[in-house]
Amino acid sequence: MSAFDLDMLLAGNRRALAKAITLVESKLDRHRDQAQTILEQVLPHSGNSIRVGITGVPGVGKSTFIEAFGLYLIEQGKRVAVLAVDPSSPIAGGSILGDKTRMEELSRREEAFIRPSPSEGALGGVAQKTRETMLLCEAAGYDVILVETVGVGQSEYQVAGMVDFFMVLMLPGGGDELQGIKKGIMELADALVINKADGDSEKLAQLARQQYTSAMNLLRHTSFWTPRVMTCSALKQINIDAVWGMLLEYYFRAQEEGGFLDKRAQQNRDWLHQLINEMLLLKLSQNAAVKARLPELERRVEHDQVTAYAAAREIIELL
Repeated sequence: MSAFDLDMLLAGNRRALAKAITLVESKLDRHRDQAQTILEQVLPHSGNSIRVGITGVPGVGKSTFIEAFGLYLIEQGKRVAVLAVDPSSPIAGGSILGDKTRMEELSRREEAFIRPSPSEGALGGVAQKTRETMLLCEAAGYDVILVETVGVGQSEYQVAGMVDFFMVLMLPGGGDELQGIKKGIMELADALVINKADGDSEKLAQLARQQYTSAMNLLRHTSFWTPRVMTCSALKQINIDAVWGMLLEYYFRAQEEGGFLDKRAQQNRDWLHQLINEMLLLKLSQNAAVKARLPELERRVEHDQVTAYAAAREIIELL
């Protein structure tokens, strides 16, 4: 990518951005090297957005919410990028067509950029690509980055580890819902937003709000922020402005407390350690001496001829 292209990217050119993301997603070593060079050049221009992770139980209306929220942000003069993290199979979900048709109106807007994640396969998997794509979007001038988890399970933890604010969308069904969502995910949440709070469901949503608030109060939260529970209707565009108001409140309070930069610094450190671990494992699995010795050691461990600890030490010492 030439310096000219980089200027185009920094000027917010969508083609230049898409091209840079394609390099980041490529599994070819020469593309990865090129991508890392670009990322180093854009680093000083990144970090100026607010990064929001969004997850939710199936059927909660995540796409409708993201579209309504994105369109509202554009009305407020913001540029919005939507990145979808789908760690499931490349066949099952996360196709570009799927994401574009799910958010038809938003995808037509010049101020919005929608990109699904590629399937797994490289170091760091989906999380790496999404983190790097986020930096490119920030350099291209997007003010709000919405990272949506498509799969359920591990992806929530990955996304929470790369965003400033983590939002869990819930249905107005109340207490039963709480059973379906893991306690760990509740602990990650900075806010629970009960969607579809309109018409007949409005009373249910208020009841659910009380139940969720009590449940959230039982969890220990150690930072400057007490997680909120809110209701909204993405379909009827009710309270979408209040959700943004809450995010801004979080943002300014985090700035005052210094929590914002601390959190990002911690996330970067954690990410470094995760990559070091993965690279070590990769190096280990590709080492000829290890490949030759491992089957014999596995057999001996299986038959209780040697302890797993002793076998592991022997493998590590081969490096």
